[in-house]
Amino acid sequence: MTAVPDRAGDLRARLARFPVSRYPVQHATTQFHLGAGRLAAGDTTGALDALTVARAVFGETGMRLEEAKAGTMLGIALRGAGRHDEAAAILTAAADGFSALGRPAEEGAARHNLGLVLADVGDRAGACACWERAQRLFLESGQLAQAAAAAREHGAALLTAGEPAAAVTLLDEAVGAAERADDVVGLGAAANVLGLAHLALGDVPAATAAFRRALAASPRSVRPAEYAMVKANLALAAARGGDAVRARLAARQALAVPAAAPPVRDQAAEVLAALPPADDDVIAVLDSESRDRWTPVLREEVLRLVDASPGERDATVRTFLDGLIDRPADAYALAESLLSVVLELPPRGYEGLVNAVVHGCAGRREPDEERLRAVLASAMARFAMPQWQRLAASLNAAAAACGEPGGWR
Repeated sequence: MTAVPDRAGDLRARLARFPVSRYPVQHATTQFHLGAGRLAAGDTTGALDALTVARAVFGETGMRLEEAKAGTMLGIALRGAGRHDEAAAILTAAADGFSALGRPAEEGAARHNLGLVLADVGDRAGACACWERAQRLFLESGQLAQAAAAAREHGAALLTAGEPAAAVTLLDEAVGAAERADDVVGLGAAANVLGLAHLALGDVPAATAAFRRALAASPRSVRPAEYAMVKANLALAAARGGDAVRARLAARQALAVPAAAPPVRDQAAEVLAALPPADDDVIAVLDSESRDRWTPVLREEVLRLVDASPGERDATVRTFLDGLIDRPADAYALAESLLSVVLELPPRGYEGLVNAVVHGCAGRREPDEERLRAVLASAMARFAMPQWQRLAASLNAAAAACGEPGGWR
């Protein structure tokens, strides 16, 4: 096993080799890197100690650029420690220092963080002024992702203050800048807030489009908390637009994410509680989607079912299979879409869904069960031989385990 280098230990050893009285520049530089590392590691106290020394020594040696850089990091650390007045003063000094030195990107970073500090203490006007200037500075220096972040914070603040129309303008800019920067995370965050702004204006279609864009940037497997948040917002938008089917589906999918934050869970649960119950939402949504959308829609629901109880999983799959019987013209394509998603799953999820398919076919009138097995067999035959063989073997094993007839092929 490869040992992880002790970066902090190396830096502390370097401090001992370069005492401030003899090597002030080297000492301050080392303190800066130590402080930045401690801040990234969540050690606010250690970061404050090191960055305070770094800023002071850089100032004493006349290194104004380095002093301002250390000031920005120190301001961030002070905010993390809840020392907002000190953070604001130091970040203001850093921003002014960068301005005097003609460093727009660094000034933008200082003013962006100053905006966060001012927002923390309720100075919305001051915060918005900082973010407006930061956005402009970042754009001037070609820092598109950072410009998007500043516009997003500014827009979110305006939305919170009850100015959704002004927020939409800024959030559109944030989405565009993040997209040009290939900043997928920033794009998702900006699009989500943009959706909320449109929703505040009563524009459900625009809100839904923005939320879907945010969802595409927030895969469940990569950013589950963000995925759940956007799903809950999609549920809210659908409910506002009178689409109970999509609202229930999205709300359940938000609630199924273990990483969903408590406010996200509360919102999704409220949406569900306000709607009449139904168990055929998946097939109803597919009825309104083009065929090229069936697999993506099913994928999101199948991922929810992986973590659902066996009873809920069986019931949902059985209802879906009911829909196949009722839709003979689309039955084969629907079955193929379902099985293609099942084949994507890791072993635990795969086995659970295969079992649900077997259980969903069982216990029906003989003509319906035969029809389902024929449809699924035809869909299986459309896959490559290894996938077909895997499905057939898995279905037969699941059937044997629960005492149902085999013969899947």
